Amino acid sequence: MALQLGDIAPDFTQDSTDGTINFHEWAGDNWVILFSHPKDFTPVCTTELGEVSRLKPEFEKRNAKAMGLSVDPLDDHKAWEGDIKETQGHGLNFPLLADADRTVSSLYGMIHPNANDTLTVRSVFIIDPSKKVRLTLTYPASTGRNFAEILRTLDSLQLTDNQKVATPVNWTEGDDCIIVPSVDNEKAKELFPQGWDEKKPYLRMVKLQK
Repeated sequence: MALQLGDIAPDFTQDSTDGTINFHEWAGDNWVILFSHPKDFTPVCTTELGEVSRLKPEFEKRNAKAMGLSVDPLDDHKAWEGDIKETQGHGLNFPLLADADRTVSSLYGMIHPNANDTLTVRSVFIIDPSKKVRLTLTYPASTGRNFAEILRTLDSLQLTDNQKVATPVNWTEGDDCIIVPSVDNEKAKELFPQGWDEKKPYLRMVKLQK
């Protein structure tokens, strides 16, 4: 059965470019972005891995760690590292799992037989510090992922975990948020003394105070 939102992300032990990874131990109290690649030495994946390496400081600001996965063996990963640095200007600075036995791919449902019965699709999982799956995305092999969107979603998850708000369409950090319907107006006055714009009783826009 495919992993669903709120499920505990399965633990595993697997080889990687950073040595053997015990996943839950490695994750610690961090958020984790786990994402898979169809195979090594593929053009779209090369650009993605370079971009995630470039974005490492942005993940660190958010207490998040990235981890990639490909079903090719570790020797191939090591050889691919040089190509990534040469073509993208950023070498790997996070672990890339060598899932040749497809242990992790199977645990996380990363192989979609109708797409390809041996290769992983472009899956993305955001996993919170309690090891719960908070986001899943699946891209076709031909489409590179938008990691700005993944960061945006991570910002939203972290914000809405701590405040009684949801984030509207195309929200980015600093934009107005929505007071969740479960908070009545009396409680909202306590939580949001700055006031809000009530467009409808169920649609109350609020600018959060820093």
